[in-house]
Amino acid sequence: MSSAARRRPYGVKGAPYAHPSPTTTLKRARSAPYFFLLPASLLFLLFFALPIGYAVYLSFRKVHVSGLGLGKNARSEVWAGLENYTDALSDSELVNGALRVLGYGCIVVPVMLGLALLFALMLDSDKVRLAPFTRLAIFLPYAIPGVVAALLWGFLYLPDVSPFYFVLDRLGLPQPDLLDGGPLYLALSNIAVWGGTGFNMIVIYTSLQAIPAEVYEAAKLDGATPLQIALRIKIPMVAPSLVLTFFFSIIATLQVFNEPTTIKPLTNSVSTTWSPLMKVYQDAFGKGDIYAAAAQAVIIALATLLLSFGFLRAANRRKKQEAAR
Repeated sequence: MSSAARRRPYGVKGAPYAHPSPTTTLKRARSAPYFFLLPASLLFLLFFALPIGYAVYLSFRKVHVSGLGLGKNARSEVWAGLENYTDALSDSELVNGALRVLGYGCIVVPVMLGLALLFALMLDSDKVRLAPFTRLAIFLPYAIPGVVAALLWGFLYLPDVSPFYFVLDRLGLPQPDLLDGGPLYLALSNIAVWGGTGFNMIVIYTSLQAIPAEVYEAAKLDGATPLQIALRIKIPMVAPSLVLTFFFSIIATLQVFNEPTTIKPLTNSVSTTWSPLMKVYQDAFGKGDIYAAAAQAVIIALATLLLSFGFLRAANRRKKQEAAR
């Protein structure tokens, strides 16, 4: 380094350890968030946006077979328009699968959210003992993969290997077949409730912990009982968390796939098209018709979006009405 450069003050061009200009610093500060968002944006584009776009593209295509379909160029992909969508909406198997999922959801969502709210209120009580252990025990089933949980309960439902049926047999009580007919809905719902209650409980319990202690003290000074505090203070104040968990539960119910697919080898009551997603999987990989499967997947996604958006809009409207009172 020359002696002239050493004599130059900081900030002057050519000086050692020259500080960047304010304009350069401002440009770097503005571009920094985009730099950190770039990896997540690329992953979102490659593994989420592009597959969705490709599925939408396939839903408007179909295979055209010319002649006997034996030649090399006898099968070609052509534009189908809305044909795949009209076929999907008129498919009785898809409609019946949607009705089965509706009945399944009518059992799962109220029971799961009711238990989650009950457990959260119990853990938030001052009289509860071993709260950390109880909280972990309730949450632990959520950490078990869905396929493993379905296999576990599936074997517990089998009369030949289940300890429950052994106890019922010793007590001389009736032994219902939980994997056949109407009880099948209860068996599948039990798996979902067992696995999802812990997560919803943690969400609601976290909201309860955020309520200021002064609110409880004021209610106690007014003579409110613990039950009145729970019904009139805690539950209304965690209503946003209840809306969030209900929203997630609707999405999970409409996309049920693991439980019936895992239980299927254990019973003849679960068909390959028991749920809409199972119908999509069967058409795509069983029949090899990825175009019809893509249209069905798009319909399921749109139905999920519309139901979720409608529920959130209704919840926001009710919230505004209560705020205006």
